[in-house]
Amino acid sequence: MKVLVVDDEQPIVEAVVYNLRKEGYQTLTAGDAEQCLNLARTERPDLILLDVMLPSASGFDICKSLRKQSDVPIIMLTARAEETDRVVGLEIGADDYITKPFSMRELMARVKTVLRRNTAPAAPAEKITVDDLQIDPSRYEVKVRGKTVELTRKEFDLLYFLARNPGQAFSRQTLLDRVWGADAYVLERTVDVHIRWLREKIETLPSDPYYLLTVRGVGYKFRGE
Repeated sequence: MKVLVVDDEQPIVEAVVYNLRKEGYQTLTAGDAEQCLNLARTERPDLILLDVMLPSASGFDICKSLRKQSDVPIIMLTARAEETDRVVGLEIGADDYITKPFSMRELMARVKTVLRRNTAPAAPAEKITVDDLQIDPSRYEVKVRGKTVELTRKEFDLLYFLARNPGQAFSRQTLLDRVWGADAYVLERTVDVHIRWLREKIETLPSDPYYLLTVRGVGYKFRGE
């Protein structure tokens, strides 16, 4: 598998690349936003390690740009440990977040975890149709009133899981365990963010959802029959 390391601090880049290669990964490196976006488009890495503080643009801005064109897993690297920064990174589509200074052992564990989650076997080919919504897991395709809706892998997985269990309420932690994986380093708020994104894409009126319902004090459910 191929990992793109995006950081302008050469000693960190060299150390991360050395350890990734020891684990058997191919590596690419970039020191700014333009290099990162070009390599992401042309080389199609399996994972991106993205520093938040870069000279030409913030890692948050780069992450937003990447998410417009790709669902590649992203681990944010930052010297800032505030929870608000972690939340921002996860809300704009990062898969994980690790604070500098970090141990290489922990970073390699995070890399393996994120890659394992994103190379899971394909969902069983059981189509689901509810009113105007069609979900086809064999194609990872969702249609609303006959029109295809573009979803990220995690958005699709979350929608499909809920739709396979109509009327059943799930807590945020259960959804994290079942969709992201029990070993994921992800905040519960990530579920709220993905539900909001899904509602904006599949609901006629996101503020008054028909399919994805909030269960107060519990979490979320897909409307029952």
